[in-house]
Amino acid sequence: MPATHEVTNQVPPVIGRDLSTFPALLEGLRREGAGWAEQEVRDLGLRAGGEQAQTWSRVANDHTPVLRTHDRYGFRVDEVEYDEAYHQLMRVALGAGLGGTAWASDRPGAHVARAAKMMAWSATDFGNLCPVAMVYAVVPALRTNPELSAAYEPLLTTTSYDPDLRPPEAKKALIAGMSMTEKQGGSDLRANTTTASLQTDGRYRLTGHKWFTSAPMSDFFLTLAQAPGGLSCFLVPRVLPDGTRNAISLQRLKDKLGNRSNASAEIEYDGALGLLVGEEGRGVPTIIEMVNVTRLDCSLWAAAGMRTGTAQALHHATHRKAFGDRLIHKPAMANVLADLALESEAATTVALRLAGAVDRAARERRTPDVVAVPDCPGR
Repeated sequence: MPATHEVTNQVPPVIGRDLSTFPALLEGLRREGAGWAEQEVRDLGLRAGGEQAQTWSRVANDHTPVLRTHDRYGFRVDEVEYDEAYHQLMRVALGAGLGGTAWASDRPGAHVARAAKMMAWSATDFGNLCPVAMVYAVVPALRTNPELSAAYEPLLTTTSYDPDLRPPEAKKALIAGMSMTEKQGGSDLRANTTTASLQTDGRYRLTGHKWFTSAPMSDFFLTLAQAPGGLSCFLVPRVLPDGTRNAISLQRLKDKLGNRSNASAEIEYDGALGLLVGEEGRGVPTIIEMVNVTRLDCSLWAAAGMRTGTAQALHHATHRKAFGDRLIHKPAMANVLADLALESEAATTVALRLAGAVDRAARERRTPDVVAVPDCPGR
């Protein structure tokens, strides 16, 4: 190779590092009552930083989901194809208990342990974390309907991953999605125009267009529609108990800036079967219970992103040379890195304290009333 192509003064890749070896993360884990999970967090952090998981992350982000509306014979199939790398990330995440398993545990600190593992696994591609977060967050909302909760919760609190298209009752694990936003209303959910018509058999049929639906290959969606008693929340399965498809059409996938390995779609309900969750007219308060819990994961991801960025900056400054010395030895650079580390540790501490508050509230409310994420104590 010609000397002009010799590579020097470049930073080695960040591969093979335990991404949980962060004092604020492990200290927060112990402080909030989940020190028993430290080895699990370390094991997952090491896997997240490994070459295999990092390769899956790159491939899943490069090979984005593909919508297949029809098969070769002209029949509608409404399926989204994901790269196998995405499925591998999902298997590890759910297998590590990042789904709904904490809700089924009586062990103190279960939600904190999950939070710490979520932060460790966040060093992979963020696309797999969205459906995983919704599996976790949907459990409190379903508990407003004891019958639905009894049927679905055991399949949401498992460590399995089952992406096959089958009726929920025939699967070993479920993925949940949310379908709220409409183009004329956006975040003004009460402006939604999707309708839910009550049938003589006591079930509802939904008709309308949803502008944004997360994880369209989920096994069911919590969705909002206008019922006779007002805006209400419904569980809409993708496959009916007899194995036929529910009347849900995928119109297109969203062309997103980020989170690209996970699909988001516009969908159409054309008389789709919906099961009432909560009371008629209480749709927003019911689905907000799911939304509220996803905010915990949003906080965890933000803190984890700050940590990953800080770790990358420290790694770069440690190896890169400029003006006769390594960057980390330059006073101005060291000040910047110190500020980043301080803010990252603060964010991690706050996020785990919030997870601890959720954990304490969940243990105090072993009833179907587990709802909003509470404030941190001492706030």
